[in-house]
Amino acid sequence: MRRRRVLVLLSIFLLCAAALGALAVTADDPVEIDGDESERYPGDTLITVQSYGWFGNHNGDAFIVGESGERVWEYQPDDATVFDAEIVGDGNVMVSYGQRIPAADCPEAFRGGVADDHCIRNVVEEVDRETNERVWAYTWYDHFMSYHEVHDADRLDNGETVIIDMGKHRTFIVDESGEVTWEWSATEHLDEGTEFWASHVEGTSREDHHYTGGSQDWTHMNDVDRLDNGNFLMSIRNFDVLIEVDPETDDTVRVIGEPGNHSIMHEQHDPNYLEAHDHVIVSDSENNRIVEYDVDTMEEVWRYEGTGPGSQERLQWPRDADRLPNGNTLIADSRRFRVIEVNETGSVVWGHDLGDERGIIYDVDPLGPNRELSEEPEAVPAGDELDGTNYSGGVSERAAFAESWLGFVLPQWVGLPGVAVIAAMVASLLGLVWEGIWLYRNE
Repeated sequence: MRRRRVLVLLSIFLLCAAALGALAVTADDPVEIDGDESERYPGDTLITVQSYGWFGNHNGDAFIVGESGERVWEYQPDDATVFDAEIVGDGNVMVSYGQRIPAADCPEAFRGGVADDHCIRNVVEEVDRETNERVWAYTWYDHFMSYHEVHDADRLDNGETVIIDMGKHRTFIVDESGEVTWEWSATEHLDEGTEFWASHVEGTSREDHHYTGGSQDWTHMNDVDRLDNGNFLMSIRNFDVLIEVDPETDDTVRVIGEPGNHSIMHEQHDPNYLEAHDHVIVSDSENNRIVEYDVDTMEEVWRYEGTGPGSQERLQWPRDADRLPNGNTLIADSRRFRVIEVNETGSVVWGHDLGDERGIIYDVDPLGPNRELSEEPEAVPAGDELDGTNYSGGVSERAAFAESWLGFVLPQWVGLPGVAVIAAMVASLLGLVWEGIWLYRNE
């Protein structure tokens, strides 16, 4: 009887090993091209990686890939988590990042407290793309890394730079000399006692909006763009809204979304405002989708959730999406470690995968064949002019969520089926060991 059990357990182990091998051999490419590659918008692509391996690692970078996926430029600041990057001037690159600084090298005011071993130096830096030498920079310190890093900065037409600062809950403009020429405070304009709070937040507690804890991450302001009318569109992630602010009066003149209504947005990133259509494309991160709204009516006009019904094909925590002049959409799929370009029906026509390095992609910008495109291209079609996407659902969102986190510790091809097979292998192996010990002691 014991020997029969050993044979059964051995058979289960061998079958599981064969199944695991089959999963590895037959695994789909992390970026499976299911559309016509000739539909890809031509040109290079600028990509930033927050970090490689895990969120707490300070090893991010910015790079440009050519159409075949090879790196043609790269820049990695020391001990940094990297967020936004954009082409400025005659081809220089401006990069926004948080740099971890040992406590001994921090200014006195930023030593100790929440983090006693380090502080953060936030850096908005323009580098010469030919030499990677610093051309210009604006820096400031904060107490620690998590939720206090700078996520976005844009060069304005007059040569000044607008920066959004989540650690201090502010948006501000600096000139070339580093002088602050305008500053807007979320504490002054969004907090309790303001018209915004009374109209959009009243009735909720401060704890609902991350007032507690060391980070005081109650706004998580993560993106700013200047609109054609001179106003600024800001993403206030932890309120699930975008706001339009008039810099002449500092008034909030428009709110897009509704605090706490996660059916519209849930902790969004990097909105792409289509000026000509009064539409906004939102990387609706916690809802794991890209969604486009008619801002006037808040009608959903286009959506993308993934390349197919399989759990590994679904978006997981996308944080950037740009509509391209040909109607395609370029997407940073952060927890799938990939960039994909999809056509109007949602078929993938190009991609760039960093799954082997577990590169947590934050920002992606199309540069165009002559590097002529702005950070968010203008004169692009709106979603209601397109056919709509081909995603049909069919898999549990929880399964997709679990597999995306497993990707940090296991090869992407393993997935939940592979985890089940590995569990069966371990169980059968433990059974074999137990039976072997019993036979050894009793025969």
